[in-house]
Amino acid sequence: MTTMPGLSYALSEESAIHHLITLPLPDSADLFELADACAAFVCVLVETDDAETHATLCERLQHALNRLRTLCDTELPPHLIAQLIEGERVTSYVPDCWQETALQVDYALALTRAIQGRTLPPNVAKDLTGLLHDMVWLLAEFVKEPYITAH
Repeated sequence: MTTMPGLSYALSEESAIHHLITLPLPDSADLFELADACAAFVCVLVETDDAETHATLCERLQHALNRLRTLCDTELPPHLIAQLIEGERVTSYVPDCWQETALQVDYALALTRAIQGRTLPPNVAKDLTGLLHDMVWLLAEFVKEPYITAH
């Protein structure tokens, strides 16, 4: 890997965060793309201490989760079905009681709203942000788990 002279790690990180919070999600984003975007948001959210960045990431995450929730109630497009068929079926890491994608999204949305409210003690907010991170990552992996059997 090569590095660019004069480009510091902090500047690169700052640029990546700026890109993440300013780049709009395409209207055409599918279930997988939205799940990946949510995972990217929480990955940065769990690491940020800046109040403004935190608030912006929570807003972006809530927007993406709401769009993801809408897609939970629609038919999967053929290209996603093909990806779900192609993969080798694996045992899910998601407990049986959470096998409903919409339920997982609803839980993540509730956590996001709780964190956004900024009424929690800092240690509770930090713990819930960590829980949100783990739930969204689990959700992002879950929606891409091969589960459809080819006919």
